[in-house]
Amino acid sequence: MPLSILVALALLAWVPAQAQWLNYPTAGVPKTPSGLLNLGAPAPRTADGKPDFSGIWQTEERPCPPEGCFDMQTSAQFLDIGAKIKGGLPYQPWAAALVKQRIAESGKDDQETQCGPSGVPRQHVHPTLRKFIQVQDLLIVLSERNITFRQIFLDGRALPKDPLPTWNGYSSAKWDGDTLVVESNGFRDGLWLDRNGSPMTDAAKVTERFHRINYGNMDVQITVDDPKAYTAPWTTNIPQFIVLNTDLLDQICSENDKDVGHLVGK
Repeated sequence: MPLSILVALALLAWVPAQAQWLNYPTAGVPKTPSGLLNLGAPAPRTADGKPDFSGIWQTEERPCPPEGCFDMQTSAQFLDIGAKIKGGLPYQPWAAALVKQRIAESGKDDQETQCGPSGVPRQHVHPTLRKFIQVQDLLIVLSERNITFRQIFLDGRALPKDPLPTWNGYSSAKWDGDTLVVESNGFRDGLWLDRNGSPMTDAAKVTERFHRINYGNMDVQITVDDPKAYTAPWTTNIPQFIVLNTDLLDQICSENDKDVGHLVGK
């Protein structure tokens, strides 16, 4: 297994899934007439008839290898957010060279290795849990990793013209039928989109399309338009799955960390 993958998994492996509030039943989960959970039931809706994204969500995981699993299994998109794009991401030449260098260095300067936030859209491929809280005119995303939050405004406000750059950007959404279309700008320069180090610059505009397929499944389609780093806008889909009978647990990257001292590089 490549060193970059081992390092990425090592950084995640210490999070004790067993310490979360297991066996505390999630309220309102649909069931079949025989009493079994029915995750294929229609998505819940708000009082005004819109899909309700509230709940705890997690991205897909890779199957366990024969030798067994770590506590958390990252997806192919965690390592390469363009893993499902034919031909890969359309890097500008400088960006392709940078990714090659970052892979060779095993991600030593990764913002997550340095205990920085995941940022958007990278948080969608991270294996830690995220809680969506949907209220009138606002969707809040609480991330278990580093206890961070994101606000997505549903009131139709315009994006800021000259925003102060942030990790998560500024997000405003509108409805396209049952799909929530989120547009974001105002990102910090130099963000990493995946463990390989695919870059995103301060010129980026990100569009996300949230579609709750049914009670247990959600699809997040992201489009990144960043002419500084990529030769064309690119789009990929990141599936999400409901997580029941648990809740978020504080997970601070720098707390009791044992990995940084063993990483190669500065």
